[in-house]
Amino acid sequence: MTDRVSIIGLHGIPMVQPGDNLHAIMISALVDADIAPEPHDVFVVAQKIVSKAEGRYVDVSTVKPSAQAEKLAAETGKDPRFVELVLSESKRIVRHRENLIIAEHRLGFVMANAGIDHSNVAPGDGNERVLLLPVDPDTSARALREELVASYGVPVAVIISDSFGRPWRRGTVGIAIGSAGLPSMIDWRGHPDLFGRPLEVTETGFADEIAAAASLVMGQANEAMPIALVRGLQWIAPEADAAVLVRPREHDLFR
Repeated sequence: MTDRVSIIGLHGIPMVQPGDNLHAIMISALVDADIAPEPHDVFVVAQKIVSKAEGRYVDVSTVKPSAQAEKLAAETGKDPRFVELVLSESKRIVRHRENLIIAEHRLGFVMANAGIDHSNVAPGDGNERVLLLPVDPDTSARALREELVASYGVPVAVIISDSFGRPWRRGTVGIAIGSAGLPSMIDWRGHPDLFGRPLEVTETGFADEIAAAASLVMGQANEAMPIALVRGLQWIAPEADAAVLVRPREHDLFR
């Protein structure tokens, strides 16, 4: 049971470049903050710095748009080359209107522009660059966790977070697109409620709750705080990657 949780932003994170070692960057920030990881600490890492370290940049000027991209670009007012990137990262286009494309990303996330981002992305040699999501965020989280556990010898967890809009709600919140070392979802079905009745449908998006809490410290704009440590959590549920949080197609009543 958890009755107190601390969220600590790690200062001094440099502008991440392709090929940078995030593990080494995190250790440096921990040393500067005089923090030693403890069991069940959760490191929440912004997707942008993971994508940057993995070199997930694309120069828009090098993209040749397809006829489908040209058509969708005309309907949305977006650059056809950018639209082609959205299509290449997507399973399908869910909805679109002027200046907005909602797509189902190839990993199952339903999000604006298939997660392709201009914000906080420096231009490269005068060209327009955009940043794609990591190829496999769960694998990225797992690799980073393994390095941290090897360095400190304690069982920590890692979440890769991104900012999502939500149907029927205004504003973005942090969610987990990758995780390792914790139960991304906790199934409470069968557990008794306050009056002893068994819960029938309750499942908690545990990793999403942690990501949302950490985003209060990490921010969304120029805070330069892309890594936060969440301390004080406890769990006994089995570990599960963030992929389990994507609602299966057969359970989606709005598809």
